[in-house]
Amino acid sequence: MIHVKSLLLSIAILLSINSLGFAQRFGEPSAIKSVYFRGGSFYVDREQNKELQHFLDSIPHLHNFLITVHSHTDNVGGKEYNEWLSKMRGESVVDKLISNDKVKPESIEIRDFGLFNPIYDNSTREGRRKNRRVDIILWLAI
Repeated sequence: MIHVKSLLLSIAILLSINSLGFAQRFGEPSAIKSVYFRGGSFYVDREQNKELQHFLDSIPHLHNFLITVHSHTDNVGGKEYNEWLSKMRGESVVDKLISNDKVKPESIEIRDFGLFNPIYDNSTREGRRKNRRVDIILWLAI
């Protein structure tokens, strides 16, 4: 069941990416990883950091990829607060990415969405939990 949920999230992210024009710019993404956050937090906890490092370690020749970071929030709080929180989440994940010596800072592009472009239903607790995330999208540099 976990694999089905992961596949559905990947499809939703790809649809979101295509609507923003990234697919036309780089082709199809090679890999996607989401990092999840507690409400109101931009701290990458130990479990999420471990999963992120495992993901990065599983990608051979990581230096050959362009990385797009999409940061999101749920709809709790105002627009300005969520814009700030989204930016902080994106920066936290970028800090983790560049602390890995395989990732060059110049290969990263950040897009902060705040409470806009939710993939899940923000009217439910589970939907809000899943919208509190940063998506890391890897594109093979051509």
